[in-house]
Amino acid sequence: MGSELLDESSDILFADLCRQMAIVDGGNEYLKPRNVGLLFFHDKPEKFFPYIQIDVVYFPEDEGGDVIQEAIFKGPLDQQLRDALRHIKNNFIIERVLKIPGEAKAKRYFNYPYVAIEEALVNAVYHRSYDIREPIEVRINRTSISVVSHPGPDPSITLEDMQAGRMVSRRYRNRRIGEFLKELEFTEGRGTGVPKMRSALKRNGSPEPVFFTDGARQSFWTEIRIHPEFLRDLSFSEGMQAQEEAYVEAHVEAHVDFTETELKILKMCLKNPIGNKEIIKNLGYKSLSGNVKKALQKLKSAAVIAYTIPDRPKSRFQKYAITKKGRKYLEENYNRNSKNNIFNGGIY
Repeated sequence: MGSELLDESSDILFADLCRQMAIVDGGNEYLKPRNVGLLFFHDKPEKFFPYIQIDVVYFPEDEGGDVIQEAIFKGPLDQQLRDALRHIKNNFIIERVLKIPGEAKAKRYFNYPYVAIEEALVNAVYHRSYDIREPIEVRINRTSISVVSHPGPDPSITLEDMQAGRMVSRRYRNRRIGEFLKELEFTEGRGTGVPKMRSALKRNGSPEPVFFTDGARQSFWTEIRIHPEFLRDLSFSEGMQAQEEAYVEAHVEAHVDFTETELKILKMCLKNPIGNKEIIKNLGYKSLSGNVKKALQKLKSAAVIAYTIPDRPKSRFQKYAITKKGRKYLEENYNRNSKNNIFNGGIY
């Protein structure tokens, strides 16, 4: 930002410009890119560095559940970083406004402060090893967001320092990448990432971040836990859900009748979560008709299907997944021993 080289670039030969940016080496007869040049300026750096990507994995039923939603971000490092952060911000960050009686100013807080997520992910991009064929993984469940990268922290950072949140390394693993991230205003490059993360969490009223690694330091985890108010809401909603499920178990399952369209949709969800576009296509419609909308609503009300992103009903990544009740319904109403039954790959 504000670089004098930008103003001069139109008058400089492209090869010389790349040399001044230190992203190539060699003379004109044998000019070759440096690794940092490929990582930031090649459309597909994964051709040279396999698994250079960010995987955002969402577990709506927690990690022991049946539903998993994945979004994979590739491309130049700055692009995949921006795209992954935008995806997380748009789909998983929730703000709450609490009006306090007698006070003009309302209290605002988030389930996860965006700044803390940004610092954790930028730190992973900065300090990961680009020789290790493993992606950076963002694991999101109902109560925490974890950022996992490889390998673990530099040995100069002790376990005591890690537990205390003093994550200042005596050497930087990817100093040239850090310089580019600094120019792009992702980082300051002076060991300020963790303090900024902790400060953002403190301002939001969130718990302290948790940092840990395995004994061989093969991976590094940063865990950011949900704001306590959202955790309280989650406990309440789970209690209500248990009551609703008990009611459905006792009163709905034995008497529910589904139309042909509703059954087709339910069977579509059997193998994998499915979105509106796939449902429309499989049913032979051109758009989401009122008939299909009513069918989806009935299936959700009967608790045989559920959103994969319950907190964001209108998300463009939203899909429908079959629930345990849905599977039970199909098992009880269709013969598993039949040659053409749906559990053996039979048609809808």
